[in-house]
Amino acid sequence: MEAIPPPPPRILIVDDDESVRDVISVLLREEGYHCAVASGADMALDLAEQEDTPLVISDMKMPGKDGLWLLEAFREKHPDTAVIMLTGYGDTEAAVDCLRRGAVDYLLKPPKLTDLIRAIERALAKRRVELARKRYQKKLERKVRDRTTELRSALKDVSTTYQNTLLALVTALDAREHETSDHSQRVVEYTAAIANVMLIKGPELEEIGRGALLHDIGKIGVPDAVLLKPGKLTPEEWVEMRKHPDIGYSMIAPIPFLSIPSQIVLSHQERFDGRGYPRGLARHDIHIGARIFAVADTLDAMTSDRPYRKGTTFANAIEEIHRCGGTQFDPEVVKAFLDIGEVGLMKIKEDMVARKKIAAAAKAAAAAAKAAGIEVVDPPKTPDAA
Repeated sequence: MEAIPPPPPRILIVDDDESVRDVISVLLREEGYHCAVASGADMALDLAEQEDTPLVISDMKMPGKDGLWLLEAFREKHPDTAVIMLTGYGDTEAAVDCLRRGAVDYLLKPPKLTDLIRAIERALAKRRVELARKRYQKKLERKVRDRTTELRSALKDVSTTYQNTLLALVTALDAREHETSDHSQRVVEYTAAIANVMLIKGPELEEIGRGALLHDIGKIGVPDAVLLKPGKLTPEEWVEMRKHPDIGYSMIAPIPFLSIPSQIVLSHQERFDGRGYPRGLARHDIHIGARIFAVADTLDAMTSDRPYRKGTTFANAIEEIHRCGGTQFDPEVVKAFLDIGEVGLMKIKEDMVARKKIAAAAKAAAAAAKAAGIEVVDPPKTPDAA
């Protein structure tokens, strides 16, 4: 079965001179082209709206809206249409200007048939190449978008895996220090709340959150006899305890993912007045994440129960942190902390407790369903839940 040849391309001839339109259209129809004619620019645009028009041959000078105006209109409304301009002697400078504005060619009037056919073939060939290039570009852009989506998904999975690993490690550490269950995660919530008030967003906020989460990771290297001692520590035991920032830093600093959090781990026991440890840093030499963490950590330490004392009220803790602004704590951080207020800080803790209860209930329900032989399918996560 023979292949059906494609229909001839449509050529729109625009000229205010009817005889010129008729002569060119007759000649091109004899060469196998499908022709349409227009007496002016507005009519040409109307015809182009009605049917695909690969090529326009337009006179340069026409009453009213001339060929240059029509060229600009086609570039805007039909950018895939090729335009050949016809010009009289003495108009070559204007014709060259048309080439700069996007015309594919120009011919002197009256055009020779051979010159006209060659110009049409060149214009249509150039158009085919340009359309093929655009299709390839769109295909490439689509592939890039698809690969970018896949990469982002993979990076998100990696980040989630990292975060879950860190949470598991910190949970184990909190469990080791019986009196500080969930301490690290509460401190992360308080730290993030203060940082948000200070307009810290995006990756910087994430780095500070990881530093807050891992602040006590170095206590893994502190002996149980010191770490879990119920009473006061001796001077020698304090020496051991104060090693934990350096230990934590040396553990995670070589990991590129944790290079900035490691600075917070190293500096989380520094004081704004320079009387902290291990390096005795002061003021803005202390990483901003460590300065924020110091306030969040003190709040949680004061409002949490310990075996040897009951936690104080949020009001008392807030008053004490306010009093220590400028000495132990960065006054700018304290100001942001105070802006959250007692109600806001208490709500952070209450919300965390509520989320933990919901997660525990869901885990228990899943375990019960599994024991009963019921297959549980996790619901799709919403963007907020993710």
